[in-house]
Amino acid sequence: MKLMRVGAKGAEKPAILATDGTIRDLTGIVGDIDGAALTPEGLARIAAVDPMSLPKLDAGQRVGPCVGKVGKFIAIGLNYADHAAETNSPIPKEPIIFMKATSCIVGPFDDVTIPRGSEKSDWEVELGVVIGKEARYVDEADAMDHVAGYCVVNDLSERAYQIERGGTWDKGKGCDTFGPIGPWMVTRDEIADPQNLSMWLDVDGHRYQNGSTRTMIFGVAHLVSYISQFMSLQPGDIITTGTPPGVGMGQKPQVYLKPGQTMRLSIEGLGEQSQTTFAYAG
Repeated sequence: MKLMRVGAKGAEKPAILATDGTIRDLTGIVGDIDGAALTPEGLARIAAVDPMSLPKLDAGQRVGPCVGKVGKFIAIGLNYADHAAETNSPIPKEPIIFMKATSCIVGPFDDVTIPRGSEKSDWEVELGVVIGKEARYVDEADAMDHVAGYCVVNDLSERAYQIERGGTWDKGKGCDTFGPIGPWMVTRDEIADPQNLSMWLDVDGHRYQNGSTRTMIFGVAHLVSYISQFMSLQPGDIITTGTPPGVGMGQKPQVYLKPGQTMRLSIEGLGEQSQTTFAYAG
């Protein structure tokens, strides 16, 4: 199933993409595409309904973030061997964990705001893993039972804030609009192998990232198990799992986002995003 949320910001309706490409209203079946709907019981309730029997929604509506009320937005750094190489970083011995503020989450086609004073805003296409069942001290062999599905994430980053301003990475990762997710949350049964998905990102039509989840250092099952040793994972939490090479910081010379540019990005089977950048106007 491809689950989504459509409508104005703060008033999104839960929806499903039907096989004919129409968007169907899940209002009345579930309250939202959130933790409660993403449990095994919630997904079974949705799966029991014929999407073609549901009201059709206007395809021209805004597509919101594919998961609502996200409790934790957990990110993994330097998780692709080829990306670590382009940044001259050693291969991590254990996953690098940091948090993205949930307030950075926006829809897949919403505008991206370059923060005030930023000169090093960067892009990162990433596989998002959506939790559907509480995970606490989970063995790797059982980890996938706790995954509801997957989505595209653009893990935008302000590199100067992240690296040059002291402390942890979080301050360069949680800026408003720095977490587009969607367009859909694709349920786990539709993705045969999350470690074999092609992915790409363009800026103004130039292909910067062209990679595959095959080069992940730590795979999805390992990450779910590993993170659950340090914090419980709850339904609706999202893990964004790292990026392949081709980020702006890795270019020679380095290239960073400017106002008025357009990013397009996609992961095989998970749909496509597009965002236009704007300068902060507050």
